[in-house]
Amino acid sequence: MQPGYLKIPLDELRGRAAKAKEKLKDCDLCPNNCRVNRLDGEVGVCRAGAEAKVASWNLHNGEEPPISGTRGSGTIFFSFCTLKCAYCQNWPISQKGNGEETDAAGLAGMMLELKRRGAHNVNFVTPTHYMPQILEALCIAVEAGLDLPIVYNTSGYEVLPSLRLLDGIVDVYLPDMRYACDKQAKKYSRAKMYSAYNRAAVKEMYRQVGNLVTDEDGLAVKGLIVRHLVLPGGISGTEEVMKFLASEVSKGVYISLMSQYFPAHKATTIPEISRKVTADEYQAAVDILEKYGLEEGWVQEGY
Repeated sequence: MQPGYLKIPLDELRGRAAKAKEKLKDCDLCPNNCRVNRLDGEVGVCRAGAEAKVASWNLHNGEEPPISGTRGSGTIFFSFCTLKCAYCQNWPISQKGNGEETDAAGLAGMMLELKRRGAHNVNFVTPTHYMPQILEALCIAVEAGLDLPIVYNTSGYEVLPSLRLLDGIVDVYLPDMRYACDKQAKKYSRAKMYSAYNRAAVKEMYRQVGNLVTDEDGLAVKGLIVRHLVLPGGISGTEEVMKFLASEVSKGVYISLMSQYFPAHKATTIPEISRKVTADEYQAAVDILEKYGLEEGWVQEGY
């Protein structure tokens, strides 16, 4: 058995898992490049340790239609995050680290149970800082019969060496493109050089999986879906993001244009992001999609 629809030999998967685990000794999994020895108890910016920490796992129907399908996506929500977004709606998980640690066997068991319950895919949510643990668990799960598509549901704040270890393993990439401007990314998410890392990551993801491909039931088999959260006052830089996607990735890329921002966590104390997005702001973002010929994906109806 091989993972999902992009097949690599199990021995190669084991080799990738071993290489990834070595990174935990001098952690450079993400752009924070903390260089801490997580296997020896040290923690960096994300505060993740040697074991994966899971906040929740279940069938989830709130993803994009090709991901959720009719039975739900098998989501595994990881604790902690490589970003520190002032407006994070899940901050008790992403920043406080609420959740339970699990070893590779436990994580593999979650995947297999989600398959048994009818999940269309296994969807790793905020996985970047636990990529080595995920690969180690996949070795166990695949050998035990896991054959669902693998969804990598990420903030998009990635480095290329980590992503290249996932080539041939991840079937569907679901990254955010949160900002076009590094100044905004640093101010609201404490992310350095966000746009360069984010754009390079999205191009690498596209190289690996291409545009979205679905089966006869409309379910995602492989491909890239980019999420873009519209923020108040143009902070997300929608025009520049869409221009980049249209000119440097593909006009056929699927985009999920999200309007559900609300001021959570620290955002209520920051005037410019202490309100929801207006209907006019969201419509302006929709108009930008049309301007650049980006016709595939989803917008929020009736906003």
